[in-house]
This record gives sequence, C-alpha cells and structure tokens, in this order.
Amino acid sequence: MHKRAFRTATVLGATALFFTACSSSTTPSSTSTTPAGGTSTTASGAATPGAVSTKSPERDATADLVIWSDADRAVALQKYGEQFGKENGVTVKVQITTDTRQQFKDATKVGKGPDVIVGAHDWLGELVQNSTVAPINLSAETAAKFIPSAMAATTFNGQRYGVPYAVENIGLIRNLDLAPDAPATMDALVAKGEELTKAGKTKYVLSQFVSKTGNAYFAYPYFSAFDGGGIFGLKANGDYDAAQVIVNSAGSVKGGEVLKALGAKKVLSTNIDDTNQDAIFDTKQTAFMISGPWSIANAKKAGIKYAISQLPTLTGGGAMKPFLGVQMFYVSSKAKNATLAQEFVTNYVPRKDVQLALFEVGQRPPALQEAYDEVASSNPDIKAWFEAGKDGRPMPNIPAMNSVWGPFGQATADIISGKAEPKARLDAAAKEIAGNIAKG
Repeated sequence: MHKRAFRTATVLGATALFFTACSSSTTPSSTSTTPAGGTSTTASGAATPGAVSTKSPERDATADLVIWSDADRAVALQKYGEQFGKENGVTVKVQITTDTRQQFKDATKVGKGPDVIVGAHDWLGELVQNSTVAPINLSAETAAKFIPSAMAATTFNGQRYGVPYAVENIGLIRNLDLAPDAPATMDALVAKGEELTKAGKTKYVLSQFVSKTGNAYFAYPYFSAFDGGGIFGLKANGDYDAAQVIVNSAGSVKGGEVLKALGAKKVLSTNIDDTNQDAIFDTKQTAFMISGPWSIANAKKAGIKYAISQLPTLTGGGAMKPFLGVQMFYVSSKAKNATLAQEFVTNYVPRKDVQLALFEVGQRPPALQEAYDEVASSNPDIKAWFEAGKDGRPMPNIPAMNSVWGPFGQATADIISGKAEPKARLDAAAKEIAGNIAKG
C-alpha cells in the first residue's frame, strides 16, 4: 500500500547497505514504498545480510560518492554504482534508509549526509527551504527526453533540482468477470455497482480509501473534475501558489457535493481504508476499486482478472484527474564531491538501461520517454496506468502542502459521513489550512 501520499513520513528507523565499486549483494524487493529485507552494518561498518538496524545511517568517510535510497532501488543502483565507480576510478557506497527525507535533513545539518538521495518529488519544496539540495546541471537536450509531466515535477521556483525515473497515480481497477466494460462516468459505475449488489453478486459498489480521518490524496480527483476545483491556485508560471487556497472554491464545493451524494448512497464509506480496501476487491466483494499500482500484486495473488482504466467523469464537471507522484534523484547541497554527484545524476540516471532497471524493481511507468515506450509496448498495465494519469498534475511540491493533508482529508471524511455540509466544512478547512501556512 502506498503510504507517502496519505500522511507525512513516519520514522521507522533505518537499515543500511554498503557496497563499494567492486562488491556485490542483493536485497529482496517489494513495493516502492514498503522496503523489505535488506542489510545493516555492524559496529565496524561491515555489511551483515539480513540484520536490521534502527540506527540512522551516517556517511562513510572513505567513500567518494554516497547515495541514499530505499531497499528496492538499491538493488538496481548497486549495478550502476559499480559501473560508475569503475569508469571514474572512485568508490561508490549506497545506504538503505526507511525515512530518507528526515534522515537526510538531520544528517546534512551535521555534515554526515549523502551526496545523492532518491525520493519523492513532493519533498522538493521542503528540501529547498531547508537548503539541503542543490540545483542540477541538466541540459535542455537531455531534459527533452523525459515525459514532460515528470520533468515538470523536478522544478521549484523555476529551478530544476532533480532527475526523475518513475511516475505513479491512481486509476480505476475493475474485476473483468463482474464488470467487463469500463464505466465512462461515475453515474455508470454506480449503476453497475448497484446492479451487482442487488443481484447478490457483490457487497460494495466501490472500494476506495476514505477512512475516519479522510484521505486528501484519494479525495482530490473529485475536486479536480470541476473548473477551479482543487487545493491551490496557480501562479502565472504554472507553479502552485500557497497564497491561493482553493479547497472551498465554487468548483471545489461542487466536488464536495459529489462526495456527499456518494456518501449518502454508501458508495463511499469512512469504514474503508488501507487495512481493507484491497481485501474488499480481492475477495470479489466489489467490481470496482480506485487505487494505484501498489494494489495490483495482491489482486494477482487473489487470481482476479482485472483491468485498469482512467477515473470516470462526474456529472456537471469533467474527468477526475489524479495527482501524479514522481520519483527522482536529488543532489545534496552539502555533497562531499558535487562534481561526481552531478555526473551520476545528470548522465547516469537519464540512461535507458538505468531507467529500465529501476522500473523492474518498482513497476511504475518510467519517466524517460524511450524507456516508457519500450515497457508500454509489452506491458499493458504500465500503459494503462500512464493513460489513467496523463491528464493529472504533479502533486504540489511546495512546503505549504504539509498544512493540507490533515485538514482537507478530515473535511472530506466529514462530508462523506454526513457529519457536515460541503460548503461550511470546506470553508472551515480552508481557514485552517491558511492558518497553518501562516504559522509556517
């Protein structure tokens, strides 16, 4: 289950894997946001397979280039770290972290951080604000080789700070045995879902993460379907504007009215969250689930014959447009060897073979157009996920977004449960969000 977009990072401790340009080890893979297995270091700094350490990693002073990543990405990075080290006559070491953003900020303050980190694009504004990441020197020619929306997510205040390697978003997943045709509208989805429940074939019309405290990430597409709806307005240059909180705009209120109606019909329920969303779909209690790539592995294990499609349109509005999440490489502003770090990020990460290797361990659409085209030609799921998100916008990467998740999520839960009317509740949420932003 994808956690990053649902809540702020949870401190889980860390495991650390070190390798030099001539070493070799492996780690088990899992979903991109749930690292599994891995290795840790002993007191002497030697790698100990299978051990788990709760100690935050510190930079090894003997390394020329240090990269921090989750366990899954390290599998692919090991190979290319070795190649890079041999080609440049340097020692490359990778450390596995489970809370990269916070550990990076803490370690950088005391001069013990890495040269390169791998993480989500929506960390960007906070990292820039804390002066922990440096602009990168990516040529226009290289930048043009990436999917535009992925590359757009790497910029903040007009400056590029990273190179992307994967994109993810939510879409509509359906059970083909129960719903062979993709519903174009939410009304059609509800009609089909109710038909199945009345016939006793399913228990739920739709499985979607809501929860008692709400989920802003999953609720957002209901707002984006209406003109002027969303979370933040935009500046003239297209950047999100923290001074324009629009969760209670006319378009957003229309989205809230849709949530109210779906809640009243029990199509959406605060009783569904990340603990049961997948299970409801995987046990054939519903024909439809709104989720992301992280849910597919369980569906496959359950033997569900599924298909992925775009989110439906809403009456009176348009298509529900999801947030795009982009995974990328950053260069530390305190890199011990900034030249090496820039070289790795700007010349190695954009390579097709690197992007394909990262795809294999993450199963998200590659950000490099050439790599995406190759994968999509033979992998219908990847093509379907990309199509489901093609009209989406990157999740806001401004620091103010940290003030949004809780208040906006709770407001949508209260609307769905019937505890509050859309306009009044969204007005209150907007006031709370603006107040939180003002407090910094």
